[in-house]
Amino acid sequence: MASTAGTETSSRTTRRTRSAAAVATVATVLGLVATAAACGGGSSADGGDGSTVVLAVAADPGTLSPTTALAGTAISMNSFAYDTLVHIAADGALVPGVAEKWSATSTTAQFTIRSGVTCEDGSPLTADDVAAEYNHIADPKNQSPMLGLSVPVTAVAKADRASRTVTVTTTKPAPFIVQMARLLPLLCKKSLAAPDALAKATDASGPYRLTEAVPGDHYTYVKRDGYAWGPRGSTGAGLPGKLVFKVVANESTAANLLMAGQINGALIGGADQERLDAAGVKNESIEALFGQFLFNQAAGRPGADSAVRKALVSVLDLKQLGNVATGGKGRPATAIGETAPTPCTGDTVTGNLPGHDPAQAAAALTAAGWAKPGGTWTKDGKPLTVGLGYPTNQGAQVASAVELAVQQWTSFGVKASAKPTGSSSILSTLSGGDWDVAWAPIGVTLPDQLTQFYDGPPPPKGNNFGSITNADYHRLAAQASARTGASGCALWEAADAALVKDVDIVPIVSRPLRYYGKGITFKVDGAGIIPSTLRRSAG
Repeated sequence: MASTAGTETSSRTTRRTRSAAAVATVATVLGLVATAAACGGGSSADGGDGSTVVLAVAADPGTLSPTTALAGTAISMNSFAYDTLVHIAADGALVPGVAEKWSATSTTAQFTIRSGVTCEDGSPLTADDVAAEYNHIADPKNQSPMLGLSVPVTAVAKADRASRTVTVTTTKPAPFIVQMARLLPLLCKKSLAAPDALAKATDASGPYRLTEAVPGDHYTYVKRDGYAWGPRGSTGAGLPGKLVFKVVANESTAANLLMAGQINGALIGGADQERLDAAGVKNESIEALFGQFLFNQAAGRPGADSAVRKALVSVLDLKQLGNVATGGKGRPATAIGETAPTPCTGDTVTGNLPGHDPAQAAAALTAAGWAKPGGTWTKDGKPLTVGLGYPTNQGAQVASAVELAVQQWTSFGVKASAKPTGSSSILSTLSGGDWDVAWAPIGVTLPDQLTQFYDGPPPPKGNNFGSITNADYHRLAAQASARTGASGCALWEAADAALVKDVDIVPIVSRPLRYYGKGITFKVDGAGIIPSTLRRSAG
């Protein structure tokens, strides 16, 4: 989460921030955090109230070790097994969890640990455990990808056992130091000696413990007795007795299982929504950025010229592109990637992008020294050539939107082409630098997480994939970083708007991530189903 991770230059930090980038781009935005389904009643051996819920995930989580797991499915699954210091309500307000109270500045935070919290073996979770985890992740030798996401870079934690407090200090501003703690899965100190042992096991501080792991197929969790430190002190009462995370890679298959009553919930993003809606299957959704252009502004790339960027955007009908990309189910983007619950919710896009005006685009290129002999825009004898890359895993509708953009640019006189790439290679493509424009939405929960992508060094020293240099964004983000929490929102929103006005990024469309449920009720956030809200229900 901390943007400062993107400014580190060591090889270890580069690997660490590259992992953080992968999670932000792939897991949060592209919808790979998938939960689904509840089925059957279960027996008393299932634990708790005897009920069983089967939650489908779109891919195997890989490692579940909480200090290293960054795959979207792993984050979602770990949220059921490991609790956190704080939680964030739907309105963005901080809610007590394992920490019963806290205080913070932009460089320090103090958490008071609730008494009675235990790990699954019954040992107490203390302030010493929490401080040890902060320091483990902050230690560069451990190369934890959680550094900069849940733990600020330069963090040092100290525990006071008598007062049950943990004090975290940083030498660099961390304006959302408390909010970051919602992504820190808490485990007992003893597990830090061998964190890899938790790859397919748990040392749980949350409501469930892992009892069976069959990679590629399913993971079974059973509810713990005595859990009483959830959001606002909520307990395990009413939670299902057993959870089975079932790997269901195909979205249509998940929808079929849902319709057949074999599962009771799924994250559905494509055309299967229509038949689920027609069948009256209820859903909970969260709005997320789905379509955004990122320009490569490295020397020699067409996007390095602001006149070219603005002209290319003016040629396009962004509303039409958004409708095509979402099948008419999206709406014009109003943010550059902050996904609820987030403390800063202002509209930073509307009115800040060039309007659809090909004539104005032509005038801007002409003023910048471009000419159009023979129907193709050229400058210094070279044609204006643009490749538009996109990840194929976002579906046929996105491919159609990209082809439409290419057609509109071609008709205008640009040598444009579509560049499809697999979801596993989109990050390496951006990092490699051989691209012009990319369909690359980035999703985060805190505005300072975006600075590593839009400020600082490009790869291989950082994650500024587009080699963006925006003085207003740099200045405003620095000012915002000196404020604590939501008090800096006006500055963060002005910083975001500066990127849009300069057409460094082009937010196009957002759409709801829909979690359909049948036989369960729940609420969702950017990571999926919120564990404390999951309940069995009739129907």
